[in-house]
Amino acid sequence: MKLISWNVNGLRACEAKGFSDTFRQLDADFFCLQETKMQAGQLDLAFEGYESYWNYADKKGYSGTAIFTKHHPLSVAYGIGIDEHDHEGRVITLEMEDFYLVTCYTPNSQDGLKRLDYRMTWENDFRAYLKGLDAKKPVILCGDLNVAHQEIDLKNPKTNRMNAGFTDQEREQFTTLLASGFTDSFRYKYPEQVTYSWWSYRFQARQKNAGWRIDYFVISDRLRDRMDDARIHTQILGSDHCPVELTLK
Repeated sequence: MKLISWNVNGLRACEAKGFSDTFRQLDADFFCLQETKMQAGQLDLAFEGYESYWNYADKKGYSGTAIFTKHHPLSVAYGIGIDEHDHEGRVITLEMEDFYLVTCYTPNSQDGLKRLDYRMTWENDFRAYLKGLDAKKPVILCGDLNVAHQEIDLKNPKTNRMNAGFTDQEREQFTTLLASGFTDSFRYKYPEQVTYSWWSYRFQARQKNAGWRIDYFVISDRLRDRMDDARIHTQILGSDHCPVELTLK
């Protein structure tokens, strides 16, 4: 079973850069998107053999998530059931027979850490949501989680410390999530590999490979034995992020 997650940073723009071709080439069972930046009816995008589910932000041209799936879910939920968090289209949950699939676009703490306090509230509430799911059946969480967990996960850790995405608080929250019964699939499979999933559009960051690994598949610990591989498709263009992949036996 193959799962893909990709922050497309505007699906309409990404589609103009070949998204549909990439989608077909990757041929995933589940293809999860973050930062679609669109509303219903703005892009007619469908693929044979797939159902699609969309969560749009109230604010136009902002945030948003989607999942394309070859497998019909038992149920679908949008958001995490807390009004404070559920107006930005950040979460979709598919309940499958033997797992939950959650795609998430985690709020960015923003320049000057203007949204760090909100981010901490989000982290606590979202972790509680995941643990509630995990109590019923295993969870596969994917998405742009907007944190580089360890120094190995970004090119310049010293100069970026306490910048959004690499604050001590955000990193501690990710550590707490993992300690709650979850595994960072890529780091579990490749403990010392340096690979990034996002590069700033500024300063020729991608050409210099001055990136961050902030896109993840995080799985319930009890799914580790089913894990076949975790990959980061650095060669795929179309966004400032690249797709990440998880394959399960």
